[in-house]
Amino acid sequence: MNVLPRVLAGIALACALAPAIAQDFPTKPIRLIVPFPPGGGTDTLAREVANKVATDTGWTIVTENRPGSGGNIGVDAVAKSAPDGYTLVLGQTSNLAINPTLYAKLPYDPEKDLAPIGLIASAPLVLAISAQSPYKTLADVVKDAKARPSAINYGSSGNGTVSHLATVKLQQATGATFTHIPYKGAAQGINDLIGGQIEMYMSSVPTLIGHIRNGKMRGLVVTSLQRTPDLPDVPSVAESGFKDFEAITWFGIAGPAGIPQDIVNKLNTAFNAALKTDDLQKKYREQGADVLTSSPAEFAKLIHDDRLRWADIVKASGARVE
Repeated sequence: MNVLPRVLAGIALACALAPAIAQDFPTKPIRLIVPFPPGGGTDTLAREVANKVATDTGWTIVTENRPGSGGNIGVDAVAKSAPDGYTLVLGQTSNLAINPTLYAKLPYDPEKDLAPIGLIASAPLVLAISAQSPYKTLADVVKDAKARPSAINYGSSGNGTVSHLATVKLQQATGATFTHIPYKGAAQGINDLIGGQIEMYMSSVPTLIGHIRNGKMRGLVVTSLQRTPDLPDVPSVAESGFKDFEAITWFGIAGPAGIPQDIVNKLNTAFNAALKTDDLQKKYREQGADVLTSSPAEFAKLIHDDRLRWADIVKASGARVE
């Protein structure tokens, strides 16, 4: 007879405590997992925004690299963590929108097992060649590739990554055929391009912009519709004769599903505020990235829409990871 009143009282107490918990959050360090090795474009963007949020709020945010399996290891660790807002991940197009189609058995479902917090940045990709390459334009590459199908090779940071699939999309648009050389991350591929072991490398602008600026490689085309101000001398694919071609990668903060909405909102507010500051926007521009802000719902919609958008390209590439 007395059970129901106690249950109702417990529910009422929990509802009353939820805003108080969010108000006190955080009471301990927040971990931001970067599911790729240190030193790359994703790592840099994560550390810049984490440092800015920590400086502005007084929170302690610890950035931790957990690379492997195309970013899946780090994302999965967060998906299976306690839904309290203290463990977050910097996801991106590859591991949140592409991998669900690419992997036969993905250990998490981005749309069911994660709570989107908000977007932080987007960036076009750049197709780079070595400083000694004889190619001057994309037209030069396409002409040679059509004359010698599959003779020209290109590197990416792995099978099914944005850099791989954007090049598949480029081959579809141009009718050229290249040979794919997948690497486990960007570092070795960059070294091999500079050393002449491969002829082209596709990656995000933040990953390659420093090497282009110091003259060790040249940007051939960028995958945004227009030129990026960070590489004003590099034409877009669309500008090079292939109308409407675009391939963009984005980056966003997420946590495990089930985080109380008040905490999600508090995190979203803190990250958006940091991203709107002049100093962080300047740092992102220097890295070749564009700042993005969003609501959690807008980020969730982008994950869903891009999952559908990239699925056909994954299938066309023939890439599949068991």
